[in-house]
This record gives sequence, C-alpha cells and structure tokens, in this order.
Amino acid sequence: MLSRPSGTVRTCVLLGVLATSGVAILELVREQTGTPGFFVGLGLALFPVPALMAAFRWLGRVSPGPWPCLLYCFGWGACAAALIAILANSFATEWIAAATADPSDADQLGSVAIAPVVEESAKAAALLLVFLFRRRLLTGFTDGFVLAGFTATGFAFTENILYLGNAFGEDLGSGTAALDSLTAATFFVRIMLSPFAHPLFTVLTGLGFGAAALCGRRSARIGLPLLGLALAMGAHALWNSSSELGEYGFYLVYGCVMVPVFVLLAVLAVRLRQRQLRAVGSELAVYAAAGWLSPVEARALASMPARALARSLARHAGGRPARRVVLRYEADAAELALLRYRARRGGPARVPEFAERERELLRRIWLRRPQAGPALIRAAMMEELVPPVLPPAVVPPVVPAAVVPPVVPPARTGVRRSVPWIPARPADPSSSHRPYALPGADGPR
Repeated sequence: MLSRPSGTVRTCVLLGVLATSGVAILELVREQTGTPGFFVGLGLALFPVPALMAAFRWLGRVSPGPWPCLLYCFGWGACAAALIAILANSFATEWIAAATADPSDADQLGSVAIAPVVEESAKAAALLLVFLFRRRLLTGFTDGFVLAGFTATGFAFTENILYLGNAFGEDLGSGTAALDSLTAATFFVRIMLSPFAHPLFTVLTGLGFGAAALCGRRSARIGLPLLGLALAMGAHALWNSSSELGEYGFYLVYGCVMVPVFVLLAVLAVRLRQRQLRAVGSELAVYAAAGWLSPVEARALASMPARALARSLARHAGGRPARRVVLRYEADAAELALLRYRARRGGPARVPEFAERERELLRRIWLRRPQAGPALIRAAMMEELVPPVLPPAVVPPVVPAAVVPPVVPPARTGVRRSVPWIPARPADPSSSHRPYALPGADGPR
C-alpha cells in the first residue's frame, strides 16, 4: 500500500508547480503584449497590490496566518490559476468560434459563460489544497476570507498586466496621446474603479470553505464550498456581461450590484474581526483563571491597539528580538483562544485536535511569557484597559530577550499574589495541564 507523501515532498512539488507555471505565464503574457507592453503593464498592475494585501492582512491580524501560506495563495493566483485561465479560455473561445463561425459571438460567450467558470475554479483550487492538506490554517470564515483575497489579488495582478500591456501596445501602434489613450482608460477602470472585483468574487468561495471548516458533516464540507464557488461564478458572469447590457450597463451593474456587495462584504469582514477579538478575550479568561496568564494580559490580547503598543514597547526595550517574542506570544495566545472557541462550539468531534494543539500552544506561551507578559501589561495600563494596579514607578520594565531567566513556575498556593502578572494558580506545562470543562463538548479537557 502506498504511503501518503510527506509534507516536505508536497511542499517541493507545490513549489515546482508554481515555479514552472510562473515562467510559463510570464512568457505567454510577454508574447501577447510585447516586451514594452509587458513592462508597462507590470508597473501599472503593481499599484493596487500592496493596498489589497494590506487590507486582507489587517483582517487576519487577530490570529495571523503564516506568511508562507499567504504568499502561496498569492503565487497560485498569479501563476497557476492565471496560466490555467489563459489556456482554457483561449481553447474554449477558439472551439466556439470554429463551431459557430462567428468570432464575436465566441468572444461574448467565452467572457460570460466560460471565463467565470474556469477562472473561479482555478482560484478555488488554492483554497482546496489548503483545506485538504493544511486544515489548521483554514479554521473559519476569516481565514477563508483572507486566503481567498490573497489568491484573487495574485490573479488580478497577472490579468491586469495582460490587459494593460495589450492596451499600451495598441496605443503605441496608433500614436494616441497619453490622456486619451486606451491604456489610461484601462488603468482607470481596472486599477482605480474596480481593483476589488476579483477579490470580491473569490471571497464568496473562501467563505464557503470557511463555513465547511466549521462543520462536522461530510455533506456540508462538500456542499458549502460548492455553493460559495457557484456564487462566485454567478457574480463574475454578471460583471463580465455588464458591457453587453447597453451603453450604461457597466455603470448599472457597478453601482447597483458591485458596490453594494463590496460594502456588505466589508461590513462582514469588520464584524468577523470584532467577533474574533471578543472570542479571544472571553476564552483567554479561562486560561487566566487557571494561571497560564494574568487577567490583564487577557484584556490586552483582546485589543489590537494594546497588542501593537506592547510590540512597540518590547522593541524599544529589547530590540527586534524582543518584539518578535511578543509578536509570537500574541499570535499563539490568539490561536489558543480561537482553538478553544471552535472546540467549545464544535463539540466532541473536535476534542482530539483540541487537546494536542492546546498543549503545544500552552507550552510556547509559558516559555515566552516572562518577556511578553510585562510588555502587554504595561500596554494595557497605557491604553486604560484596566485601572492601574501599581504605581508607574513600580511596574517592571520589559525584559530584553538576552537576559530572560529560565522559566520556573512558582509553587501553587492559596494566597493571591499582589503583582498582577504572576499567576495565582499557575499550571506547570511540563506535566499534564489542568482539565477544563468545555461547554458543548464531551466532558472535561
């Protein structure tokens, strides 16, 4: 019986696929646009990329996903998905033109019926691979939102190079002035007016995968991503057909469909972020009661301004190494809280995953707490999340990374400590951690 390939083998295969498709798509685009058009399109297509990536990264900052996964999604969209789309769309359009003997009808049918299916399916493949092989990185709506956004941003980047490069080539041949050029019009429509189009479509697929990650039934895990993909294809087809709806069809679809859906998804993104922060605060309170961190730290970890301030304080005191320790502490604590939140809501089906992952996250939090804890407490006090417990002169400074003492958990006593960041009932991560009752789960963990 063949064994399942290891993670290293899968990673190498994936990198090989992305590298090969990247070289192929660059050559295809350069061949279609010409070398001057390729470089002009490349420069202009870069404009919306940083803003879009920053927006999706902001959404996922509560429990940030690893950059390699985000870059994989961007690379898949820009290379593999774009290559699949170009080849499949070209083949389908040529086949329809040969069958109908009408190239104009073939282009129209390909744009409305073929391109949305091919492109959205190619982008969804990136999310499917994460869902199958890195399920821990796709744990809910927010993760699906972020991963889909990065994938679609990469796809739109390559597609914009093609459109802008072709427009520049036509302007170069006709000698059109810059302001009246097809390049300027294409830049305005694709970069200024609708840079969110592809992310908007693919986010619907991402929400389907995010919902599937929260479901235990097999039918839901299959049906919800397919439902999201169908919605993405429908929205994409409607957008592509806007130019066929008359002189004002584009503006009608843009104003009555695209903008309202964009606003709705933006509001949903903000609400998802706020719900994550509330879950972090409430779930970390359980671990604070058990002594793994202080209640003040739990409040700071549920506030993005306090977390940013804690990183700034750590860097000021201990440099970049200290900032990295606080950053990883914050990420681990948020992941722990959201892990417990999902386990409490998901019931017995998630208990095995919960127990193993919880133990690992608690160990990492305990080891980094001597440095990260004081920074978070000072940040919480400066942000006025809690009333000051000690005079400012008594609050200990952030400990630089080079002088952090070995972690020796204090003995459990019945006397409450006066210093707020020392746990009242600490648990020793080297032994079996204290069992916690998960409401909605099958017994204590």
